[in-house]
Amino acid sequence: MIDYKSSAKDIIRFVGTKENINKVIHCSTRLRFTLNDFDKVDLDELKKVTGVMGAIIAAGQCQVIVGNNVVEMFDAVHEELGNLSGNPETSQKQKMKPGAVFLDFLIGVFQPLIPAIAGGGMLKSILLLFSAFGWMSTTSSTYNVLNLIGSAPLVFLPLLVGFTTAQKLNVNPVVAMSAVAALLLPDMTTALTKGATFFGMGITNITYASQVFPAILCVLLYSVLERILTKYSPKAIRIFFVPLVALTITVPITLLFLGPAGYVFGEEFTKVIFFFYSHFGFIATALLAGLLPLLVSLGMHKAFIPYAVAQVSTTAGEPLYLPASIGHNFAESGVCFAVALRTRDKNLRATAISAAISAFFGITEPALYGITLQNKRALGSVMAAGAIGGGLVGFFGVKAFVAVGPGIASMTMFASKADSNNLLWAFVGMAVTMIISFVVGLFTWKDRPEAIEVAEEKIKMHKIGAVRLASPVTGKVEPISQVSDSVFSSGVLGDGIAIIPKEGKLFAPIDGKIAMIYETKHALGMTTVDGIEILFHIGIDTVKMNGKGFKLHVKQGQNVKKGELLMEFDISQISNEGYDPTVMMIVTDNKQQEVEFPAIIA
Repeated sequence: MIDYKSSAKDIIRFVGTKENINKVIHCSTRLRFTLNDFDKVDLDELKKVTGVMGAIIAAGQCQVIVGNNVVEMFDAVHEELGNLSGNPETSQKQKMKPGAVFLDFLIGVFQPLIPAIAGGGMLKSILLLFSAFGWMSTTSSTYNVLNLIGSAPLVFLPLLVGFTTAQKLNVNPVVAMSAVAALLLPDMTTALTKGATFFGMGITNITYASQVFPAILCVLLYSVLERILTKYSPKAIRIFFVPLVALTITVPITLLFLGPAGYVFGEEFTKVIFFFYSHFGFIATALLAGLLPLLVSLGMHKAFIPYAVAQVSTTAGEPLYLPASIGHNFAESGVCFAVALRTRDKNLRATAISAAISAFFGITEPALYGITLQNKRALGSVMAAGAIGGGLVGFFGVKAFVAVGPGIASMTMFASKADSNNLLWAFVGMAVTMIISFVVGLFTWKDRPEAIEVAEEKIKMHKIGAVRLASPVTGKVEPISQVSDSVFSSGVLGDGIAIIPKEGKLFAPIDGKIAMIYETKHALGMTTVDGIEILFHIGIDTVKMNGKGFKLHVKQGQNVKKGELLMEFDISQISNEGYDPTVMMIVTDNKQQEVEFPAIIA
């Protein structure tokens, strides 16, 4: 069980302490830190923090990959940090390359939009599926109300973009949204249709609903004006003077120049992507699906979000990035299931199963950082299977209509009123990708030599000497390296064994004296007649149980004989409270004598 408070403190320390942090947000699997000085980050130590699966510096952020526990970890970090408003922004942006600054800006603007867009889009796609099966009529009032609810995030997307852009630029979000709202006024739309002018200058007729780039340019101009006006306006009138002047200038300039420029930019940006798709077809989808593991690991896949959001806001659908994600997401899942079946490392198996399930539901970071990027064979399998799956959905022209990561629960994102086969081919692509990735993973996976060596230690004596220790607990004996707590598995405390207990009784493995008993009763130490020091630790993180479920039968300083009952512990209570009941016996000091442990059986 993860101690989020302790891990949060470590994370903050290794990103350069609180003073180095300007902002922290989270996505579905990562904590994203905006920092003053990235040179202060210790990535190696970050990766060792309990609950952290990986850490990278990409897209102008320090990204700490946590996986499914990201919300709990974020809450702990946020509580530990408190108020960050006092941290001045230094030259952080100057240390970033222009491309990284641009990508960081895009992520800051579009990442917070995904839940609303995905929620509304999924509602619309589910309604479409219900109507296709005849479960709900498209002419019913209930259908229309729910459909309008689903449409709201996309219709008013400029307002949402205005809010997130203002947050990213640290300006007043309410006033910024007011500037964008002026573009969406029904009367403004009517005026533009009739050929409105401003001081004799014609205003281009553009429908701003569902547009993103005009809203971004609008708020960028507003942010500049707000800072200038705030700096030079008298404090007594600042509360109304700054919004008054800023709105009066921002909205007309947006209508005359920035709005049309943003509209054209969005159109041309989409045309560039469609150029590759139209010229290379399914090959482009296959190539993108195969490269997505690398793009996601670098955070570069976020550059596709503006395009994807813009496309799903139309009836045409998005034919490249989200369909290619079918190949990547389900390839990650299939390979992880294969690894879980093939590996002899129980810790890796547990990680692989969890990662496979997450990827199956569209969250690939646990699989990517827990399995794929750490093993070349797994990475190759994912890229190969992903390319085949991506190519297949690209060949059949599958399109997405919701901006969310493809997973088993979100496959209705491919439901199309115009093409009933679109969803079918999406499922075919999913199934083919899963099967190929699983089979390829089964045949290509090989445990690392050290893992094989440990797993094949059947009935083998783990020897470091001649003083023989019996097993202190009835149960399955395993290598200490298999324990999920790195303090024990790393051997830093000493050599030893782990026992998965069948009975909640701890016996003396040899004659000796009880040297120490922890206050919480979960651990005790003894010294043999030869002076060898032994530590018994019952369970992992069981110190938090504060002695509940433990019953001592000895006292500190008491002499004991081999086989004498030292302690009783309730295995069920330990497990029910969420802790691992594995018992560790560690020789912390062998006094340079030879010691022989019980047999390890894999």
